[in-house]
Amino acid sequence: MRARIFNRVFGLAALALLVVIAEPASAEKRIALVVGNSAYKNITPLDNPSKDARLMAETLSALGFTLVGGRAQLDLDKGAMDIAVQSFGQQVQGADVALFYYAGHGVQVAGSNYLVPVSANPTREADVDFQMTDVNLVLRQMQGSGTRLNLVILDACRNNPFGSRGLRSSDGGLAQMRAPEGTLISYATQPGNVAQDGSDGHSPYTKALATTIRVAGLDVFQTFNQVGLAVKRATAGAQQPWVSSSPIDGTFYFVPPTQTAPPPIAAMQPDPLPAERLRADPDRVPLRDAALLSELSERLYELNFDPDTPDGLTRAITKLQQRISMAPNGEPTEGLLLRMRKMEDLKPWGSIVYGPDSSKWGISWNHASRRAAVADARGNCAGAKCPIELSFYGRSCGAFAISDKSWSLVQREGVQRARDAALDECGKAGKACRIIGSVCADGSGR
Repeated sequence: MRARIFNRVFGLAALALLVVIAEPASAEKRIALVVGNSAYKNITPLDNPSKDARLMAETLSALGFTLVGGRAQLDLDKGAMDIAVQSFGQQVQGADVALFYYAGHGVQVAGSNYLVPVSANPTREADVDFQMTDVNLVLRQMQGSGTRLNLVILDACRNNPFGSRGLRSSDGGLAQMRAPEGTLISYATQPGNVAQDGSDGHSPYTKALATTIRVAGLDVFQTFNQVGLAVKRATAGAQQPWVSSSPIDGTFYFVPPTQTAPPPIAAMQPDPLPAERLRADPDRVPLRDAALLSELSERLYELNFDPDTPDGLTRAITKLQQRISMAPNGEPTEGLLLRMRKMEDLKPWGSIVYGPDSSKWGISWNHASRRAAVADARGNCAGAKCPIELSFYGRSCGAFAISDKSWSLVQREGVQRARDAALDECGKAGKACRIIGSVCADGSGR
């Protein structure tokens, strides 16, 4: 079960009469920030929020939403959460619809609801404002933006993971939160209850939501009512989503009655590409679908090829193509994505990160993904950014050597080989170096 939090939730506010007919979705400017936090460093990690966020990002993109950052924002620390929310506030200015989706730990402290970044480690209530993100901060980014509709979706009703530290919170549920003008807030479960994490890769709530918002002709209130009924059926009545709304001017459809709903996105990572997009020679067919391009980038990152630098996507694809004996043209194609889906799992992952400006560093090992390993390592940087990263997987090992003039991060097969290579590389500056960290991806060699 997802450890879900937040305290009391108030009932469904009176819903306004719907008087204005919605414009086609294509005429609307729709902006969404999708966040999924799974790889927590100081509390129990969660299995599904990152998968839920990817599913929602792909679904919303197919429905005409522009995603902040171009994709789901995964495993964010406090600084990254703040930047994402601020960017969201800037991009929703003048938009028709603003949507914020969050999956991960959340807590209710002293009557306020907080979203929990993966780096949070409060030891007292006074730490909360500095280490977590107040949901009201998200709401304030939407206010005054000129949007016709604001949607806040919280799949974060978990038990309090910090209860043993004395943070005041009841056993479960969401704290009462007033929906500002033109805003609908949807919670994964009703007051005082705990929402389920799901046993098939997605929470019952997000799975129902991703399916229902693709149904043509459901207005926003009908949509969330149908989501609630679907979750109730899927959980045999154990979980019932909750909605709070202020009066909303007009009728909003995720898919208007006059439009055809886009094809469904598989809840888990699909094996085949959608049939209508798969051509005879997939190695030569360029990818143009935004959701599939996002998946390609995510898979490149997890294969240790970085797509998120200037021209990084082309370079990352070229390096991967060389490794798997494809023509190294740097082009994202259907065939490349199909091959990547069949590649072996690279775990376990380890990572060493370093911040030359701050002299902070961090190390991690035995993670299921590169992203989780990097997040864990950066969590040991004592608040510094630590932008330099060395990540390694399987039987590989990493070592970090440093002197007062130079440093080196080196990966090799075997921890002693990594240590020796790091000392050699660091020593090229003519200074005696020392190893300050080394480990294999599986945690051996420490």
